[in-house]
Amino acid sequence: MSAIDSAVSTAPVIATAGIRKSFGGVEVLKGVDLEARSGSVLALLGENGAGKSTLVKIIAGDYRPSAGSVVIDGEAHHVLTPIESRAAGIAMIAQEFNDAPTLTVAENICLGRLPQKRGVVQWREMNLLAQEILESLEAEIDPKANVSSLAVGERQIVEIARALSSEARVLILDEPTAALSQHEADVLFEQVRRMRDQGKAIIYITHRLDEVFELSDRVQVLRDGDVALVADTHAVDRSQLVAAMVGRYDIVTGRPNDAAGDRGEVALRWREASSHGRFSDISLEVCRGEVVALYGKLGSGALEVGRSAFGLEPIHSGEIEVAGERVELSSPVDAVIRGIGFLSEDRKVGGAFASRPVGENVAVASWPQLATRGLLTSDTEQKAFERWYDRLSIRSKGRASQPMEELSGGNQQKVLVARWLERGAEALVLLEPTRGVDVGARADLYKVLRELAAEGAAILIVTSDHEEVVAVADRAYVAAKGRITTELPGEDITMSLLLTLAGG
Repeated sequence: MSAIDSAVSTAPVIATAGIRKSFGGVEVLKGVDLEARSGSVLALLGENGAGKSTLVKIIAGDYRPSAGSVVIDGEAHHVLTPIESRAAGIAMIAQEFNDAPTLTVAENICLGRLPQKRGVVQWREMNLLAQEILESLEAEIDPKANVSSLAVGERQIVEIARALSSEARVLILDEPTAALSQHEADVLFEQVRRMRDQGKAIIYITHRLDEVFELSDRVQVLRDGDVALVADTHAVDRSQLVAAMVGRYDIVTGRPNDAAGDRGEVALRWREASSHGRFSDISLEVCRGEVVALYGKLGSGALEVGRSAFGLEPIHSGEIEVAGERVELSSPVDAVIRGIGFLSEDRKVGGAFASRPVGENVAVASWPQLATRGLLTSDTEQKAFERWYDRLSIRSKGRASQPMEELSGGNQQKVLVARWLERGAEALVLLEPTRGVDVGARADLYKVLRELAAEGAAILIVTSDHEEVVAVADRAYVAAKGRITTELPGEDITMSLLLTLAGG
């Protein structure tokens, strides 16, 4: 019996019945029914704000529903605590890291289940167990290393390893590949298939439609807190899923690659630049009026090259030029002074002030120009925000006063772009700009980047998402093992070629 046939014939291990949830009077789930079946992968889709993460957090016991119930083995639970959820065999890999940074990798993987003998933790056994799980994921991570020392992608692997070690019968994965390389994602997919074949029920949240068709047996789409579609995956196509998510078919990802405008003067240039242990002999340039992609998997050195433009990675040989002038970028201050704006691959720790108002997030980099007697007033912040609200199509119900953390991922990215435009940046370096951003918001952000380039901005996106490169780049460089292997004009960029050149 195939996985799909098995899924169709098997009663749900876990379900939700009429789940409703409101925050501050705003209803974000409007009576959602969902079924997760043994031996089946359910892909859960929807734009940011559709209610996906809220729904699975209710299943995990992190949120209490306003109405409805979670049904486990036929028994309805109107209130479910995290402890009860775990006891029922439910494990979740959340979109936000839920690790303990000061503990080791092994301690994080075995957290709550530390092997003990007569009350004494068996450290050697714990490290061996963690090593075995990491090896199953083909991850070269030291179990004894502190999690705080790991890169974003490595922390994601540790989160996955912890969930796999729990031997749960229901596994919820919320954007698990957002920080993974293609190879790491492929290994994860094999683990998911193995768990499915063992009879586990899997709920898989993703914005990447290729993952839906590669991995899932069934698909459910949420839109504005309602169920927009439920189907067997083989019975739907890409355009139907997009239409269900956004309510329309006409999603435009970016300007066609062969329609690149005229390139202006070189705004950013690396000349045979090297950083010890990070990258070697990097030569690339970004001109005004174009979007250039630097594509590479985790560990390729691509992210480190991007960080060097903002003074976050030292250059030990070679040079970086800004507007034709050789510069020393030893700190972000040096980069900002020279008109470079920067978005980190992790906006929550590298730029966004989550609890602060959107207006403050826009104005903060322009404090010297906007402050009155050393202070930024709310009126000044509002004016700064309004200058970019329509221009960048920022969606913020509370306008400038809304806390940053209440915006979707795509709108948070637009706010961070607005921050640098308000500052007067003429070159933007964006690391993984659409990580965790849904298909509709991606299209909006790509449109903004294309418009900025058309007005003369120089834009470098550093990404491990091959679809992103195809969608928006005029030119692309491919990085592997700390070096640039190829430069591609827009008309030569294809997903298969990018994967091949990047080593996968």
